[in-house]
Amino acid sequence: MRLLVVEDNKDLAAWLGKALRQAQYAIDIAHDGEDAEHMLKVAEYSAMILDLALPKLDGLTLLKRLRQSGNKLPIIILTANASLDGRVAGLDSGADDYLAKPFEIAELEARIRAVVRRGQDRASSEITVGNLRFSGGTRQFFVEGEPLQLTPREYAVLEQLVMKQGNTVSKAALSESVFGFDDEADPSAIEIYVHRLRKKLEASSVQIATLRGLGYLLRHVQ
Repeated sequence: MRLLVVEDNKDLAAWLGKALRQAQYAIDIAHDGEDAEHMLKVAEYSAMILDLALPKLDGLTLLKRLRQSGNKLPIIILTANASLDGRVAGLDSGADDYLAKPFEIAELEARIRAVVRRGQDRASSEITVGNLRFSGGTRQFFVEGEPLQLTPREYAVLEQLVMKQGNTVSKAALSESVFGFDDEADPSAIEIYVHRLRKKLEASSVQIATLRGLGYLLRHVQ
């Protein structure tokens, strides 16, 4: 999953980015509301973590604009203002959840999983392809009941393929799910991750097929 973190405190934003990348998310960071609004127009995200006290364009205004435009992106507000009025204003403006600073990263991760599950019905269930099982609740893969050990970027590629099972996923779409704007994306990187995944899936009954010129397809092999 690719997340957008919008936080003007650069130290906090860097800490959040590092912690969430370790939790196998692809992360983009914006330090003001205008940059966030631009990034939302050019990239697709699974959720946004939004501070309210932002320069240039405040978080509440950004949130209202998104909802008025029909954007249903799951949004978690982070703010030092834990007052009842502040929480009500954020939730009434369309936020999905609210977390007051300071907070524990484990709680934020749990809230991310919850808002994504609510926003994407498919992610809330278990998805099975052959003997490969993906648990949307825990965001883990299993083959014959055994956890599949993956690096964060291998995980991101496989997650996209299993969520789009039965459909071809382009290399560009996979790259967007793996790399943030600040990452240096090697054009051949997706091919490398797919190669590694094929090795790790050798004992399973699924296969990542290459459709030349189109992308990749996850399928069950009889």
